[in-house]
Amino acid sequence: MATEPSTPVLRSGASSKAKEIPGREFVGDPNFMSSLARGLSVLQAYSQLKRPASIAQLSSRTGLSRAVVRRCMYTLTQLGYAVCNEAPHFVLLPKVLGLGYAYLASMPIAQAAHPVLERLGEKLHESCSVSVLDGDEIIYIARASMTRIMSVDLHIGSRLPAFCTSMGRVLLANLPGPELETYLRRVKLARYTSYTITSISKLRQTLRTIRRNGYAVVDQELETGLRSIAVPIINPNGEVMAALNVGAHAQRVAVSDLQSEVLPHLRSSAEELGLLFIE
Repeated sequence: MATEPSTPVLRSGASSKAKEIPGREFVGDPNFMSSLARGLSVLQAYSQLKRPASIAQLSSRTGLSRAVVRRCMYTLTQLGYAVCNEAPHFVLLPKVLGLGYAYLASMPIAQAAHPVLERLGEKLHESCSVSVLDGDEIIYIARASMTRIMSVDLHIGSRLPAFCTSMGRVLLANLPGPELETYLRRVKLARYTSYTITSISKLRQTLRTIRRNGYAVVDQELETGLRSIAVPIINPNGEVMAALNVGAHAQRVAVSDLQSEVLPHLRSSAEELGLLFIE
């Protein structure tokens, strides 16, 4: 078994239209740093372009002028976050990972979840992961790898589309109603396999079932041959804080096996992890 793979091509549909200029809604706020907002917008654009980017491409993606983007990339290059290997294209450097690592490392569950995941993995002889919702994607914050059946590797910080992953669906199903409807209005349901749900009405119905049952099973919707099951991680106040999952190869593990054999252990571990969110 293995959890959903992480690869740059697996992204929920990013719009090709330019975004609104970042920070426009904060015009007049003397404490708002527009230059920082613009720099962050340029960094975020890379998650959608999935390749080395030119000033023109970044300008189109962010809605910023080419002059502003050029200054942002110059600053990032001088600070060691980017490099222009093949003009006019820039690529980000590994130093960028440090911007997110502080957040991941400071989370209680990222610090303390590993022993729980290790025990669960050894019990099931499978890999297991924890993720949180970040926009339209999930981001992995903890993982114990026991086996690997996919061609790509997963690690802390890996991202996948929420709508077609088991952890993503668990997290979406537990959003407040207005937030979920906002998500459903904007999300683009890309077809990754012939099994992928691409109908908003069917996805909405599936999420209702997940919320009622307390777990999600995704059967080969992200990648053919991969099944996974996930449950929410709930803190003592009853709030869903993250999701925990285990995956399996479809040829050797039936959906019924995930539900009867894996789900009880998954729920037990999720209860233990939920205690990490005690304030």
